[in-house]
Formats: sequence, C-alpha cells, structure tokens
Amino acid sequence: MYSTLRPGFLVSVKTSVAGNVHYRTQDLPLDFQAYEDATTVAQVTRWETTKTVTDAEEHERALKARSLARSAIQTVCAHSAFGLLCPEANAEKLATAVAKARDIADAFNATANVTRLSVNVLVGRIAPDDVEAVRAINSEIRDLVDTMAQGLASMDVQKVRDAANKARSVSSMLDANASERIKGAIEIARKAAREVVKAGETGAIEIDEVAIRRLVECRAQFLDFEEQGEVQAPQADAAALDFEPTPEVKAEAVTVAQLDF
Repeated sequence: MYSTLRPGFLVSVKTSVAGNVHYRTQDLPLDFQAYEDATTVAQVTRWETTKTVTDAEEHERALKARSLARSAIQTVCAHSAFGLLCPEANAEKLATAVAKARDIADAFNATANVTRLSVNVLVGRIAPDDVEAVRAINSEIRDLVDTMAQGLASMDVQKVRDAANKARSVSSMLDANASERIKGAIEIARKAAREVVKAGETGAIEIDEVAIRRLVECRAQFLDFEEQGEVQAPQADAAALDFEPTPEVKAEAVTVAQLDF
C-alpha cells in the first residue's frame, strides 16, 4: 500500500563563500615512534593548520548573508532527510524565495571587497505517482514515528518533540488522507509528551503504553508492499485419465396401467 504524494519539487540549495579566508597547513614531527607487529605497521601523522581572515568584518557579513539566503528558501519548503521538499501549490512562493536569496547575495557582493557569496538552486519535479519518491517519504515517516515512540518509551520529551516537528514538516508533501494519519500520530505523541512533563513535576512518571501502541499502528499504515503479479490459474501435475465413450442406451417405454378419466 502506497500513500499518495502531492505533486511538488525537490529543492537543492548550494551556497558558498569564496575569498578572504586562507589556510596554511604545516606538518609536525612525531613525538613517538610508529609501532610494528607481526602483521601490521602503523604510522601516525600530525599537522597544524593556521587560518587567516583578511577582513574579519566582511567575513562575518558574508556568513550572515549566506544564512539569510538559505533561510529565505528553507522557510517555504519542508525539511526531509532527502533534502528540501516544496508542494506544487507553493511554486510561486518558491520562485519568490529563490529570487530573494539571489538578491541577498547580489547585495552583499556589491559591497564586498575580497569575498564573494554564491547561491545556486536546483529544482526537480516530484510526480505524485513516483514509486521511488513515495517509498522514500514513507520510509522517513516510519523512522520519525519510530523515533516518537522511542522517545516516549525512554521519557525523552525533546526527542519526541523534534521528531514530531520533522514529521509535521514532511507531511506537507502527503495527500489529505495520509497527512491526516500522520497528524493524528503527532497529536498523540505531543499529548503523551506533555503528560510526561506534567507527571515529572509530581514525580509519578509512567510510560504511556497506549500512546506507543497507537504510534506503532500508525507506522504500519506507511508500510510498503511490493506489487503482486497477476495471479495465474493453478496447474495440476496429476496424470490425465482417459475414459472410453459409453454407448447410448435406449429403452422402450412399458405401459404399466391405463387410466380412464
């Protein structure tokens, strides 16, 4: 069973800061001998790296501008283990965000002397019936639900909340039915996490087995099953039997009694 994806985009963002920073590496002498045994020889190397920033203030501005450029794009996308995902409904917002990120880079480069900021964005389309994409999203959803259940079992509230936030972000790429299922799991996990916090204040903490069981049930709804081939008619290996044709038997009618009406 595959959950259906909403049509959307896989967004890859690469930002780089070039210039202004230089590194120099110097090998250092060993202060101990490499060891040797009957089968292996180990060698240990040490080095020292010196970092030089020509214009520290400009470098800090470059890092800040790069962060702002990435953030402009990330805010309109869902965060997944496979990269940034953007529903097709947010296509205009994505285009605006990419333009904003490039404007940020251009504005910085116009005032920089020894540093250059680059922003490159690659957008690929995800079809709602893309089997591999569905499997990948289902796999991440299962992992996040597992993490929420593990967090409840270990009373790790932060672990539960982090996984719930990621699941909520990824769920924006699911269709309405699948999104509602994961939404229900998130509500269960967050409610149980709040109960853990509340119980911790009184010192009476108990593992919510019911919540964990419901999360396991939700996880099962995102399992992938291989498509089954066409079912063929069963074939029997038993030997065929031949029967001689039976001659037709004809019998004459016999009058038993004649009735007068």
